[in-house]
Amino acid sequence: MADLRSTIAGIRSPNPFWLASAPPTDKLTNVVRAFKAGWGGVVWKTLGEDPPVVNVSSRYGAHLDTDRRMIGLNNIELISDRPLDVNLQEIIQVKRDWPDRAMVVSLMATMTETAWAGLARRIAETGAADGLELNLGCPHGMCERGMGSAIGQVPEMVEQVTRWVKNAVNLPVIVKLTPNITNILWSAEAARRGGADAVSLINTVNSIVAVDLDAMAPTPVVDGKGSHGGYCGPAVKPIALNMVAEIARNPETRGLPVSGIGGVTTWRDAAEFLALGATNVQVCTAAMTYGFKIVEDMIGGLSNWMDEKGYRTLDELSGRAVRNVVNWNDLNMNFSTKAVIDPALCIDCGRCHIVCEDTSHQAIRIDAGEGRRVFTVVDEECVGCNLCSHICPVPDCITMVPEQTDLPYVTWPNDARNPMRVPEAAAK
Repeated sequence: MADLRSTIAGIRSPNPFWLASAPPTDKLTNVVRAFKAGWGGVVWKTLGEDPPVVNVSSRYGAHLDTDRRMIGLNNIELISDRPLDVNLQEIIQVKRDWPDRAMVVSLMATMTETAWAGLARRIAETGAADGLELNLGCPHGMCERGMGSAIGQVPEMVEQVTRWVKNAVNLPVIVKLTPNITNILWSAEAARRGGADAVSLINTVNSIVAVDLDAMAPTPVVDGKGSHGGYCGPAVKPIALNMVAEIARNPETRGLPVSGIGGVTTWRDAAEFLALGATNVQVCTAAMTYGFKIVEDMIGGLSNWMDEKGYRTLDELSGRAVRNVVNWNDLNMNFSTKAVIDPALCIDCGRCHIVCEDTSHQAIRIDAGEGRRVFTVVDEECVGCNLCSHICPVPDCITMVPEQTDLPYVTWPNDARNPMRVPEAAAK
């Protein structure tokens, strides 16, 4: 049976599934329920200096599909609105009762060494924190006060804050990065220069999730008005995967432990983050949508899949896909694949034909069959774009089959069709 024990930046947990710093980790009651359900660790909801912030009522906006399934959640809640001492006492009690679970505490402060170092020391003095997570990514409310992403978007500030905290306490420091930046590597490299033991990403994406067309205000509506907030959930997973992979394959950040965050809902999501270089994952929206017991499926599913694939430990899985993440110019221009439609599985909905005819390459022909239409791929027109296979509602009805050729692996810089190609002889 696969060993799911996880260690990141020296912080141990019985499995790689942590709850992210968010409403589910706001207080003792929630965290204890989470640990009883099987979560390996938590990042306690972000603490700030006293007096605590004041939150508004009506805090979430939802992006739902037509079946009312959660695509994404927009959040305008701020950091913890409870007194610092109350949070610290509860952290002490939870760690005492659950010593085998990871207890990481998130914190946020203004851009002064006194504020960051002082708050970090208060937390460290409890003896209950296994590590700290620096919240440099919150894109709403706090950034308007010079905190959160207002710091995280400036690499020099990221480096400085990380160094302040590392100099102040003897605890592992995880820097939580904002996706609301041109290049995630700027802040990741800055965190590493500042002495970060790990990074976590992504924090939420700055967004307006919807507009109430009756109130004519962004949702969630607060007394007729609305604000931008932090977007999370399944819809942000592709953004997060790309940023995790960029950090994992960048020479300046390669080897920096990563806690992957962003849309993790199933064991497969977690496996994808791990394959792209994450050491563990953090979850929020899935827990807020389905409850804490969703972790049972995550643990069981990941363990079964690892057994099936022969991975004995998380270390054997982590980063396995990184070597296959390349820039576009390094792809094989001679690779070709064609769509194949299985008539036995086809339900005659015609969606593949419609999207190919209207938006792609007119490569799916309709023929008359016995009492039904027959859809056939015209190989000469098919460029292997994959759209039809994604649109088809029947699993495995349309598959993409690579063409067998004797052509060599040729990248775009060396492709004869590239007008900017430099002949090898001239290049030498």
